[in-house]
Amino acid sequence: MSLTVPRIAPALAVLLCALAGVAPATHAAAAEKVVWKPVQFAIVRYNDDAPASWNMYHGEKKGVLLLRLWRRYLLVNVQEQEVYELDPDKVKMQGDNIEWSPSDIPPEPIETSEWKARDVGPMRRVKFRFGKTGNFLDIQLPLLVNGKPAY
Repeated sequence: MSLTVPRIAPALAVLLCALAGVAPATHAAAAEKVVWKPVQFAIVRYNDDAPASWNMYHGEKKGVLLLRLWRRYLLVNVQEQEVYELDPDKVKMQGDNIEWSPSDIPPEPIETSEWKARDVGPMRRVKFRFGKTGNFLDIQLPLLVNGKPAY
């Protein structure tokens, strides 16, 4: 059975149409903004002091948190031990919630070191340092009754 142009052309046209339909849908999904809700009962400490202005938010994925620390927004991925500084103009407040699109994540995380994550009673404590000799950030998140992270 030999392949000829009349047989290949319809198959190629169907393939191109299918790919053209998938690409815009994929791009639209990537640009879709996610609503981040406030984390209840969290504790944040910056160099062993409570920051004057902060809020923490969670999305649908556990272990990924959005932290507003003064005028900075940080995306903290606990599992990957990565922190990204977000553009404040791309983060929108909606009442108590925040709207931000994961497609706006910077290409590289900021430098962090000395990650420690452990359970302390009914809380999960995550502590890390900015850079090699920078400031510490200490986050305490509530655990569920079964010992799993709530956020």
